[in-house]
Amino acid sequence: MNKRLFIAIDPPEEVREQLALLCCGLPAARWLPPYQLHITLCFIGEVDGATFLDIREALGGIIAVPFDLCVRGVGFFPPRGQPRVVWAGIERCEALMALQRKIVTLLFRMGIELENRKYTPHLTLARLQHTPAAKIGKYLVENALFAGGSFTVDRFVLYSSQLGRNGASHCAEQTYPLWRNEPA
Repeated sequence: MNKRLFIAIDPPEEVREQLALLCCGLPAARWLPPYQLHITLCFIGEVDGATFLDIREALGGIIAVPFDLCVRGVGFFPPRGQPRVVWAGIERCEALMALQRKIVTLLFRMGIELENRKYTPHLTLARLQHTPAAKIGKYLVENALFAGGSFTVDRFVLYSSQLGRNGASHCAEQTYPLWRNEPA
């Protein structure tokens, strides 16, 4: 059975509650429910059952220590043209970027073809369709100074995703803890 996969970090409930306060004020926006908010580390796409099992096992070999992240600011994709996605940003964090590179390198070595796009960590808040540019501009100005609290990342998750009429539904397939080396 094929699975559509991605790897992500889940923010804690308090951060999701803060982000939920941003999820209003844009006509024709399809807001994500707070329980689906996540920071994608890597979108894999559809794979067969054997490849899924290989990926699930291989990700257990990723070694990284916990680190802190902070949600800050809002923006939209694509940077040019009609906006299609509204997002909350993540402050620059080298540990996050290193974790993402380790995952992508592992998958590349396994022969998994991935998107070749610059990684921009964010939390997708809404998908837009025909939202007037003036409304988007007003929303961005009103929320430009958004700053969520910082939180510790101590795990990442392999998710499967099924597309449906009302958007995607996600299922956690495996959780991978990050850990600190204890002094000897």
